[in-house]
Amino acid sequence: MAGRGRAPRTGAPISVVVAVCALLASLVGCGGRSATDRAEADVRRVLDRRAAAVLDRDLAAYRGTGSTAGFRNLRAVPLAAWSYELTGLRVTGDRATADARLRYRVDGYDTAPVVAGRALTLARGADGQWDVVSDRPAEKSAQQPWDQGPVSVVRGERSLVLGVGHPARELREYAGLADRAVPAVTAAWGDQWSGRVVVVVPESLKDMAALLGSPASAYRGIAAVTTGEVGAPARAAADRIIVNPDAYGVLGDVGRQVVLTHEATHVATRAHTNAATPLWLSEGYADWAGYRGTGRAPAEAAPELARAVAADQGPEDLPTDEDFAFTGDAAALAQAYESGWLACRMVAEQWGEDRLRAFYRAVGAHEERAGAVEGALADVLDVTPGEFTERWREYLRVQFG
Repeated sequence: MAGRGRAPRTGAPISVVVAVCALLASLVGCGGRSATDRAEADVRRVLDRRAAAVLDRDLAAYRGTGSTAGFRNLRAVPLAAWSYELTGLRVTGDRATADARLRYRVDGYDTAPVVAGRALTLARGADGQWDVVSDRPAEKSAQQPWDQGPVSVVRGERSLVLGVGHPARELREYAGLADRAVPAVTAAWGDQWSGRVVVVVPESLKDMAALLGSPASAYRGIAAVTTGEVGAPARAAADRIIVNPDAYGVLGDVGRQVVLTHEATHVATRAHTNAATPLWLSEGYADWAGYRGTGRAPAEAAPELARAVAADQGPEDLPTDEDFAFTGDAAALAQAYESGWLACRMVAEQWGEDRLRAFYRAVGAHEERAGAVEGALADVLDVTPGEFTERWREYLRVQFG
């Protein structure tokens, strides 16, 4: 039985092959995974366990994945989903930095997840397990409310208010305003929307800007902003109405209600608002819904435009998107909003509210700006852009004459 128990004489000895394979396995894998692959798999498991602990409100399980910083900040937030997608990992010895996408949904309000970039630092312990040391917004990514402190939650009949640094009494006032805004929007727009809003109230203008990932100077004087992707009716965005407490706090009762109704209108119209929709229409319609039923006269609600028209310096054309830039002149910005509002008010008065809604939807039915307004003016209002603009200029002269 020749050869039994004897190694072949070609190639390296078996002991050498085994040793080389073991060395390669420790470096890049010899029929197995590399060290990087193993680290990625281990970190993914840690992040999965961390996400499950958040959803289960399990502090002990969360502590088992590393730092508990921030856990108590979000415990009151009603979450329907929370998960991490690892998108990058850099390992240096027993330290690692991970890039991830956090996806979460607020229970009962979000039909699509909020997606936030996160940067995590991890350390490997003596047992070889990875622990999260820190979890913070990724570079150029916005903060989440719980990054700023403990989140207090107040539930309204049609609203959910998430506040940081405000007493429950103040948050209940926001919920009351939002609860009144929702039916007002439905009366103006119709019931083809969720009929629920999430309002976020940070502690300051600086914190508001951090939630939007922008400098505070961009929102000074702006009472509130609505976030969320536009379009995609099958996957409605997770909109948030984010309040600037500094500017909102100086408004009167009517002003506060108008602002919340304006922002709730953006939530309602989101599925019909896209790149084809000019800002004079989206902002003007939101203001029209906000002022609808308040009894405010144009001269009272549009003082900048009233002064310009009275001085024979009224606008010749409807405002451009650039006219709505938050970083521009405050008076010019106010005049842009007022111009859009009065254009929509004119349509509601001269053609009727149903036609105004149909016009908005017709513009949003286009995929791009070119021809969208022109087509909707012809199909819904039976006018040319020039005729519409001239009627609007005459409407301003009548209102402020």
